[in-house]
Amino acid sequence: MTLADAPYKENKLMFNEIKNEHGERLDYTFHEGKGDRIVVIGHGVTGNKDRPALVALAEGLAAAGISALRFSFSGNGESEGAFTDSTITKEVADLGNVIDALSEYKVCYVGHSMGGAVGVLRAATDERIEALVSLAGMVHTKAFAEREFGDVIPDEGFMWDEPDCPLSQAYVNDMITIDSVAKHASKFAVPWLLVHGTEDDIVPPEDSHDILQFANEDTEFLELPGVDHVFSDDGTPVMVEKVVAWINQKL
Repeated sequence: MTLADAPYKENKLMFNEIKNEHGERLDYTFHEGKGDRIVVIGHGVTGNKDRPALVALAEGLAAAGISALRFSFSGNGESEGAFTDSTITKEVADLGNVIDALSEYKVCYVGHSMGGAVGVLRAATDERIEALVSLAGMVHTKAFAEREFGDVIPDEGFMWDEPDCPLSQAYVNDMITIDSVAKHASKFAVPWLLVHGTEDDIVPPEDSHDILQFANEDTEFLELPGVDHVFSDDGTPVMVEKVVAWINQKL
C-alpha cells in the first residue's frame, strides 16, 4: 500500500516551522485526520518522535479520523537545541509552544515516560489541554534519576552508557527539584487515561498507582499484563486500540 492509498496522510509542513521560546526548531510529523480534534504525542528521555509505538499510535489515530502530531523535544531527534539542556521544565515549555500552533484544534496530549511527567505539569497550568494520556508515565522524578543514573557523574558520564545522551547536571538538578509530579495531578480536571505495563522495568507501575490518589474523578487506569516500558511486540497494538478508543470517546 502506498502512502496515497493509506487511511491517513502524513505531512511535516502543515503548520510550517514550530519553534520554542529559545528559537529552536521543533521537528514534528503531522498525521491528518478529520475535524478539529488533534493529539499531540511526546516521547520520553533519550527518545524522539519516531519511537515505533508512538508512530503506530499516530497512525491509528489518523485512521480513526483524529489528527495527530508527534514531535521531538528540543535537543532530541532532529529538533534543534542541545541534549544537555533537555530537562522536564524545558520540555513543558516546548509543549506549550507546540500547542500555540494548534489554536484551531481541540487538543489531547499523550506523553510517554518522562513525556508523561511533562503532560501532568503542562495540564496543571494550561487549560488548552482538553484530555490527557500518560503512557508508562514517570511520576517520581527524583527517584527515577537516583535509580537509573545514581552511579553516573553528571557532565562526565552518559545515560545508560549511550554516548549520544550525556547526563547533565542541569537534568539531574531539575529532576531533584521537581521530585514528583503526583500532587500536580490535583490541579486539573480533564479526562485522563493512565496506561502502564506490568513488566515495565524503567518506570515501575507503582508510579501510576501512586498518582491515582491525586487524580480527578474522570481518570481511568489501564494496566497491561506482560507489557514492557516501550510497549514492545504485542503491547503496541493493544495500547493503540485502547488509547484510540478512549480518545475518540473523551475528546
